[in-house]
Amino acid sequence: MQEMISEIKKLLNYPKDIAIISHRNPDGDALGSSLGLQLYLEKKGHVVKSIVPSSYPHTFHYLSKVDDVIISDEDKAIAEQVLMRADIIFCLDFNGLDRIDKIQHAVADSKAVKILIDHHLDPEPFVDYTISDTASSSTCELVFKFIADLGDEKLIDPKIGDCLMTGLITDTGSFKYGTRAETYEVAARLKRLGTDDYYVQDKIFNSMKEKQLRLLGHCLANRMEIMHEYRTGLIWLNKQDYKDFDIQRGDTEGIVNYLLMMPEIEIAAFITEQPTIVKISLRSKGDISVQEIASRHFRGGGHKNASGGGVYARLEDIIDKFKRVIPKYVNKQQHV
Repeated sequence: MQEMISEIKKLLNYPKDIAIISHRNPDGDALGSSLGLQLYLEKKGHVVKSIVPSSYPHTFHYLSKVDDVIISDEDKAIAEQVLMRADIIFCLDFNGLDRIDKIQHAVADSKAVKILIDHHLDPEPFVDYTISDTASSSTCELVFKFIADLGDEKLIDPKIGDCLMTGLITDTGSFKYGTRAETYEVAARLKRLGTDDYYVQDKIFNSMKEKQLRLLGHCLANRMEIMHEYRTGLIWLNKQDYKDFDIQRGDTEGIVNYLLMMPEIEIAAFITEQPTIVKISLRSKGDISVQEIASRHFRGGGHKNASGGGVYARLEDIIDKFKRVIPKYVNKQQHV
């Protein structure tokens, strides 16, 4: 690892054109790691642009430079120009080209040096340098360590810290899962460098609109099903729900986690009918791997306790399939 860091450090010794790209439907870790790295590299004199395939939730409007992020679905030509011009491309929070949609060919065909920083399982070999740690809480944790390993931890100011803290918080459910000792150490170091974790938490969790609260109530009152014998909870939404509540990207963030607030629930699923596909978000407690469920049955993947997928099928069929699959992963118990 140290030899690889030394080689990357040499690449960054002189100003370069750098592109940073993350996955479709970018979350707090995707945006936080991208913008945190961008702000750091700009301090070092590089020209940097961040790209995501699709739009991001308004929740993250507080992140520095988020308004400058190029959304390739809306500006494909500009995104491709940035990638074509780049000397270095950083690929953050994804490990397969299919996760960046229409611009995957531009990345694959680019002559730029490609560097992957990611924490998902089974990275594909499409880059020159791979920094991968599946035990890490988040890509933001890895970006912090990357900057520190380059000898530049002192350059992490509160704006960079806000970005990196965002990924730590969102990918761990506010430090409820997926953490290790190093996660808290990184959070502590960010705090010492001036990051206001209360500010970040407040922006993430206390910015709900009225319609989001009403949607949450609808989900819990009318769309929640409990499979008591398999310690599993399910919430689903159809296209009509999306119309009735004017659901936009980010409005459903975190709903799946409410199911895990019940001590008897060990697996939670949130299934939504999108315009062209049905998406499923999965969460679990303990040793139950929803990553295996997502990858084997719903064309997805992710982490042991947090995964997702998308299938071209009817909503009813995916709900039925989920209910058939669950008994293979959870031993039946008598409901008392």
